[in-house]
Amino acid sequence: MVVLFGITTALHIVQAAWSRLWWLFPTAVLAGVMELIGWSGRLWSSINPLAVNPYLMQIVATIIAPTPFIAANFVILGHIIKRLGSQYSRISAKWYTILFCSCDFIALIVQALGGAQAAGAGPNNLNLSIRGGHIMLGGIIFQLVAICTYATLALEFLLRYHHDRPFKRESYPPPKREGALDRGTKRMVFALFMMWIFIFIRRLIDSLTQELSDGWTGRIIKTERYFNVLDGAMIVLAMFTLNFFHPGLLLGKAHQWKDLEASLMDPLRKQEKQTSSQTSESLL
Repeated sequence: MVVLFGITTALHIVQAAWSRLWWLFPTAVLAGVMELIGWSGRLWSSINPLAVNPYLMQIVATIIAPTPFIAANFVILGHIIKRLGSQYSRISAKWYTILFCSCDFIALIVQALGGAQAAGAGPNNLNLSIRGGHIMLGGIIFQLVAICTYATLALEFLLRYHHDRPFKRESYPPPKREGALDRGTKRMVFALFMMWIFIFIRRLIDSLTQELSDGWTGRIIKTERYFNVLDGAMIVLAMFTLNFFHPGLLLGKAHQWKDLEASLMDPLRKQEKQTSSQTSESLL
């Protein structure tokens, strides 16, 4: 796991620098670094099982690590919504990113607080460790609800786009879609779906097996092969999926993202100018 996370994190650093999509550093790269810390702690524990520091490293880092990676999915989908047409989305692409990244940040804070309490307790204070585990579990369940809501809204957006059924909003007339999905966007949507499956399995295992509520004595956390497959392997697969289906390759580099933003802003500015001129004429 240390080798695999090391490879995918190094690839994400290179790909983020190449595409100049700097938001990948506090998302995908940060997730990889935290997984590296967590699994290095597990490797250390395998050599020295009674050491406290590696125990603290693994219980905190491996739980929190998927959270920044999930934020990368939110950012990518927000860009796809802008690319295909915000008229097919129940909420705007801007609010989509703000809303779900905020939920992700809240989940991260809750998990960090629980992790800090569990880590401060150490292996000798079982009650405090269990309490910290419950707090972390609350953050995970909140995050699970957020990513399920995210998937539901994303599916609705794709179905509306496919059937060309935009929302009718009073502020702007809904434009018709232009052509079909290009190959790069199709592949990116497929990658988002696959990453969502891996992350969903990972978070579902955290919550439904009551791994944390059992005070670090749950079946998965005590059985190494289960923990390796259902915990580490799911995030490894998600991170390598983003390597192979990288947004810089499929959706373009940073300057192309900026060009899209500029092209979307121009019609809005024109409409704002028309509205302001009409208001001025009516006042005159």
